[in-house]
Amino acid sequence: MNAVAAVNLWHWWQEACAGRFGPMHEGQPEQGYYRTRFKDGQWEPVALWFEGGEWKAMRGERMVDPADAWNFCRTHPINYEAYQKAIDGAGWDDEPPAPAIGHNLPTDPFEALQVEYAAEKEQAEAFMKTPIKTQAEADKSAIWSKRLATIAKKATDLHKVEKQPHLDAGRNVDNKWRDLKEEPDALSKKLKRHLDSFLQEEARKERERQAAARAEADRIQREADAARAEAEKAAAKPTFDPVSIAEHNNRLAEAERLEEQAAQANRDAQARNASAGRTGAKVSLRTFTFAEITDFDKLLMALKDRQEIREVVETLANRAAKSGVELAGMAIRSEQRAA
Repeated sequence: MNAVAAVNLWHWWQEACAGRFGPMHEGQPEQGYYRTRFKDGQWEPVALWFEGGEWKAMRGERMVDPADAWNFCRTHPINYEAYQKAIDGAGWDDEPPAPAIGHNLPTDPFEALQVEYAAEKEQAEAFMKTPIKTQAEADKSAIWSKRLATIAKKATDLHKVEKQPHLDAGRNVDNKWRDLKEEPDALSKKLKRHLDSFLQEEARKERERQAAARAEADRIQREADAARAEAEKAAAKPTFDPVSIAEHNNRLAEAERLEEQAAQANRDAQARNASAGRTGAKVSLRTFTFAEITDFDKLLMALKDRQEIREVVETLANRAAKSGVELAGMAIRSEQRAA
């Protein structure tokens, strides 16, 4: 026992309560009041004192091994008032109250965690209705945040455990079918690309055929128009004798025949899309529209007000800011937030 402690056994504890921790040695207690807890458990008050030539310790309301208690409580000194309040069952000023859920929790982990969260949520929301004014309340808020984060992590872990067999089963099914899905699909697309040159050549020939057919239709239509004009001219003669009537009828019949030929030629001039295969397995040329970027800067300016662009730019700007790189058009800012 050091000289100061021989005079004042409370000295180390008093200094520790003020934030001035002296040397600590495992298994060698210092007289005073502390608190400790099991992992994720509630804090329990601890008293350590030297009496009758030996060290004694009380954790809560039960006597415990002094050396063992010291090893776990030595970094958590508390004043006597906090110790007495905890012993009286009034809890801790900086610790959120234990959720009022009793001991009869559901056996199902999901339902049990739901009950635990509901109790925490009700108390936390009531706590947040008034502003924080003391350090103890600030500590309580921070601890409560951690406690709720622990519930979230526990839910994440339980969710992963429950879902993992389904993920594994799904992954096994995916692995089983992947090659048989992807390889035939890729080969199917390659076969279509293999057809591109042939179908494009057929399309070129078709365009030439259409042009010739349209030219032929125009030629026939001109002949039809000329025949009809001759028929009308014959009908307009002053002496409309039998010869003139016969001539008119012949020219009119010729005009009608030519007009029908012109109509058929126009039908023949309609586009016939180049294709291959048969019904149900036909491949033909289709038009696919896509953008070819010819001026990136101009395009970027045209798209700058799109929400997707803003989100990408903000992500890249935040990444630069965190790296300490200040780019043109941005400034690096910081603010303090509870975390």
